[in-house]
Amino acid sequence: MALMARNGIVNLGVASATSRSAFFKTASSSSTAFQGQLKKADAYFASDSRPIVLFDGVCNMCNGGVNFVLDNDPVGRIRFAALQSEAGRALLLRSGRAPDDISSLVLVEKDRSYIKSEGVLRTAQYLQSLFPPIASIALLFPLFFRDFVYESIADNRYSVFGQTNVCRMSDAQFKERFIE
Repeated sequence: MALMARNGIVNLGVASATSRSAFFKTASSSSTAFQGQLKKADAYFASDSRPIVLFDGVCNMCNGGVNFVLDNDPVGRIRFAALQSEAGRALLLRSGRAPDDISSLVLVEKDRSYIKSEGVLRTAQYLQSLFPPIASIALLFPLFFRDFVYESIADNRYSVFGQTNVCRMSDAQFKERFIE
């Protein structure tokens, strides 16, 4: 699988896992363990092609965002994993990010990943109602402007919104939407 990073998007093309490993050579001291993480991440799409939103599991604002998506995606087109989880760490590696990087929401699709404002707006395109057209219009704004706003909010998320250890993952109605 070949990786191309451009404008906040990591494109997971159709080359071999070996070329992916070469791209991430600096990300892991043990390429065997790294290959295992990549295979584990790919497995999340083996039987279910729905995209996965990686979110900061202890951030109140991020959990509020997950609740918003759950409320506005009644057909269940989006799945979730906490950035801090084993699945989140593996999917971060697959997306070209450090496994301990909790600085950004990441939308992971089968063949590409989106971060920061791109991830938020691409996630909104999966929702119902007016959110897809609004997100499409917002994507027309320059990336540097969108990401500046995103980073300004993300950098202050704990001090403004606080932290939590509870999320809607405990709600049995949504259990199949969360990857543990």
